[in-house]
Amino acid sequence: MLFEDLPLSKPILQGIAEIGHLNPTPIQEKVIPEILRRNDVIACAQTGTGKTGAFAIPILQLLNKKIGDSIDAKTLPVLIVSPTRELAVQISENIKAYAKYTDIKSGVVFGGASMQPQINLLKSGLHILVATPGRLLDLRKQGIINLDEIKILVLDEADLMLDMGFIDEVQKIIRLSPNLEQRLMFSATIPAKVQDLAKTLLQNPEKIELTPNSSAAPAINQRLYLVPRPDKTELLLYIIRNIVKDQSVLIFRRTKYGVEKALESLTKNGFNAEALHGDKNQTDRTSALNKFKSKEVNILVATDLAARGLDIDSLDYVINFDIPSMSEVYVHRIGRTGRAGISGKAISFCSADEKEYIKFIETLIGKKIPIEEDNPYPLEKNAAPVVHKKKGSKHKKGRKGEGSKAKKKRWY
Repeated sequence: MLFEDLPLSKPILQGIAEIGHLNPTPIQEKVIPEILRRNDVIACAQTGTGKTGAFAIPILQLLNKKIGDSIDAKTLPVLIVSPTRELAVQISENIKAYAKYTDIKSGVVFGGASMQPQINLLKSGLHILVATPGRLLDLRKQGIINLDEIKILVLDEADLMLDMGFIDEVQKIIRLSPNLEQRLMFSATIPAKVQDLAKTLLQNPEKIELTPNSSAAPAINQRLYLVPRPDKTELLLYIIRNIVKDQSVLIFRRTKYGVEKALESLTKNGFNAEALHGDKNQTDRTSALNKFKSKEVNILVATDLAARGLDIDSLDYVINFDIPSMSEVYVHRIGRTGRAGISGKAISFCSADEKEYIKFIETLIGKKIPIEEDNPYPLEKNAAPVVHKKKGSKHKKGRKGEGSKAKKKRWY
């Protein structure tokens, strides 16, 4: 199928063609007609399959037909809610590209940035608003946004939204949007809590599930390095020097502290790298992502904040420095590469205490991850996990030190 085979107007087709897209992806092929028929939709597809285009293109088509007669930008007819700032910005950029040859106005608001420019943007009038939940409700509380006129509501990455604890905010947004005519939910997985939310939001929805949500993209070459935990940093430096070289690589660590430690090791050894995690302010996060996307730096170290939805063109490698404890997170992480059928590579470092996580991941994806034998820092075959014992108090149970006794204030 070509995009031209779908009932899309010339300005929309022109915007799609300029991006270089000729054929809709399978999820777009199934979802676009349903949205154009004005059905509610819940769609599940693995990351990197074109979910943003699946809702953005038909919404733009519906709006473009009405611009000039019944749809006023001041009424804000379309709201798209996204869990993270980076995803919200990315969705907004995609919409602007698709809508280039139309008169549709779109914009994005998110936390961690100055509110006044966002207020000015909203006051100028928009047809489509992309927002993170917290900032959206802040602006609504101030009377800047009126959700009464919203006709189409999109919840993107619904499972991540709920994982991040936004359930109350999402339910509040739904309650404050009383005149919805169409509701759309997109998710990489549909666990029970997403199903429960769908029951409260959607009305007789079309359920579109493209692939088993546990599958990793087939175009990704996965390799596993069994390595002692203390040698992981040296192994990372070895792989960057000898395997990745000048190619692009996204390195995942479990914690913000871990990200900063990895970044410190890389920069100390002369590598040009950036970091992305939740403690960084929005300006630094945007700058790091833009430098990586524009190939100004070829290494980005990140927490799982970056594991979902971010579209990075032609990413060569994903490295799991830490194995995630949740198997689905592994699938989302490596899904940053091998997008849209392009081949990619995923390398994972597994220490003795992470072997159990690998078993769960292999069960989920339905295959064994090949172990790399050419490994300069191999893990001993029978290596046991390191057990960290808590040190006990030097005082006997029930006894306090002299300092503690002297400082204790008594009421009598």
